[in-house]
Formats: sequence, C-alpha cells, structure tokens
Amino acid sequence: MVTAFFMPTTKTHIVAAALVNWYKKHKRALPWRKTSDPYAIWVSEIILQQTTVAQGESYYKRFLAAFPTIQSLATADLDEVLKLWEGLGYYSRARNIHHSARDIMDRFDGRFPSNYEDIISLKGIGPYAAAAIGSFAFGLKHVVVDGNVLRVISRLYAIEDPVDQTTTKKVIQELGQDMLITQDAATFNQAIMEFGALQCTYKNPGCQDCTLADSCLAYQGHLVAKIPIKSKKIKKTNRYFHYLLLETMEGQLAITQRTGSDIWQGLYQFPLWESDSQDADIMHGLQHLGFTNKKKPKNSEWYKQTLTHQYIHARFYHLRLSKSAASTYQLVDKQQLGSFAWPRIINRYLAALGYMD
Repeated sequence: MVTAFFMPTTKTHIVAAALVNWYKKHKRALPWRKTSDPYAIWVSEIILQQTTVAQGESYYKRFLAAFPTIQSLATADLDEVLKLWEGLGYYSRARNIHHSARDIMDRFDGRFPSNYEDIISLKGIGPYAAAAIGSFAFGLKHVVVDGNVLRVISRLYAIEDPVDQTTTKKVIQELGQDMLITQDAATFNQAIMEFGALQCTYKNPGCQDCTLADSCLAYQGHLVAKIPIKSKKIKKTNRYFHYLLLETMEGQLAITQRTGSDIWQGLYQFPLWESDSQDADIMHGLQHLGFTNKKKPKNSEWYKQTLTHQYIHARFYHLRLSKSAASTYQLVDKQQLGSFAWPRIINRYLAALGYMD
C-alpha cells in the first residue's frame, strides 16, 4: 500500500500550474517541440526511449531526413532503417517503428491514428508513448509517466513504496492524471518531464532553488536522496563472443545476419562462436563451426559492450580461407562493410582496423 500523504486536490492543481510556469521559463528548444505532426512526434518518442536527448536529437534529424513521411518509412527496407539506427541500441525500437509504419498504411490509410486506443495498438507503443503522442499531437488528456515523472511525483508525495511495482505506478498515474486535469495536456506533460530532467534530477536535484520546495513532502521530510525507491535490481550476465573474420584470397569477408529473438536481431556480424568463459579454446570453437585449422589464428584484444541485462565480451580472429570454404556465408568487399548495420562492439573493431568511415 502506498504510504504517501496526499495533497488536497486544490493544492495538487496549484502545483500543476507551478510546473507549467516553470516550464515556460526553463524549457529547452528541442526540435520535436516545434511540431504537431504526429509522425515526427512518434519518431522522437521512440528514439528517446532508452536514449538521452543529447544523443537522440541528431538521430531524430537524420531519421526524418531519410524518411520524412510514414509512407517513406513503410516502403523502406528494414536494413535501411537498422543502418540509420546504428549506434542507438535497443534495435527492437527500429524494427517496431518500421512494422508499425506498414501497419498504419494498411489499417489507417497512411494517416497516424488520433485516438488513444488506436495509437496504443501499434507495435512498440506502450502507455507512456501513447500518452505522449496523443497529448502532443492531438491534445488528448492522458498523463505521461516515464522515469522523470515517476521521480517527480514520488518525491512530491513522499511515496516510499517501490516505483517499479504495478500498484505504485497506478497510484502515480492517478496522481499525475489529477494534476493534468486543469492544464493543457501537451504543455503539462512536457513540463513535468522537463522538470524531472533538469530540476528534480536523480542525482543532485536542485532542491534549494526549487519552485515546488514548499509543496514537496520528500524535501520537507528529508527523503529526497531516498526517493524514488526500486525493489528490483538488474542482474547482468557475462557472454563471450568469438568472431571469425574469414577473408578469402580475393580480399572478401564472410558475414551473416543475426536472426531469432536474441540481441541485435537483424544486424550483421561475422561468423560467431559463443563460449561460457573468456579463456575458452578457440580451436574448439573452430571445430564447432566446421573449420579444421591446425594453427591458432591471430586474435584481437577483448572488446566489451554493456547492455541492460548483459555484458558482451568479444574477441576477433583472422583466418584466410578459400572462397569455396567461406561460401556458406555472404561474401562482401571490405569497402562495402560500412553499408551494413553492425552491433556497436563490431563497429568499434572495424573502425580500429580502418574499415569504417
């Protein structure tokens, strides 16, 4: 049960008005705030999931330049979309936005839907994104609840229950919805998210000069450093990837595309053997992949990439093969490598070799 001491409704609405006033003075000039085009807003919201504003802004501009309309995105090859997404991570977002563009063409005649139920029916759009797109593009009265909003409201109301629990999220959603009622939905949603991003930050929040300090129960109760509380800790696993750079006598390299439901679906890679530990014998891996080399191949140093639930450790090995021995893979010239979408860890190695721009 949520242990917050709830503000009276009138005070809640005063706080909401104060947030909007703060936003009008302090908001950043971001490109997606200058449009009411639901397609452009949709693109920005998908990019900004799991991505900082600083990184996401350049991707947003490039994405809209490449795919300025829903139709252009829907008719593009998925490989084109993944290549443009390269470096952002969480590639399911790119696959979902491409899938949903085609869905919009089929179900809504190419027009982005304007009601919440249809918006949330699109693949890759959950309650937060549906509320954001609906309010920013169509003025729908749905409060957004992202990490910033969870933090702001949990501190305002001194909520000491874990914010990653469904019951707590529901209470925060209801409190936010009550705050939004008397405000323009688009402005309020932008305001409370911006307040969390700039003022009520996770670390070192600006409590001393906060316009809501007198209303913030966490501040009054010296609980700001403690709130928000999370019950779940993400346990990361280690995975060890051994990539084989199989080069033919003609100077071509063997590549393959990742499939299935594992990480990096749809991206390209070199033939891969995954081991249980860092000190695994690569000769065993070569045998597993059907190669009968008697001499241990030259290897790179270990590269590391951190994902949400995993640490990926990768090492690269160089082997010379006949064209026929590598024929089960797609063979490409080194100069073509830059046209494929790669996981970041492979991109780093290719860049170190001078194969990428």
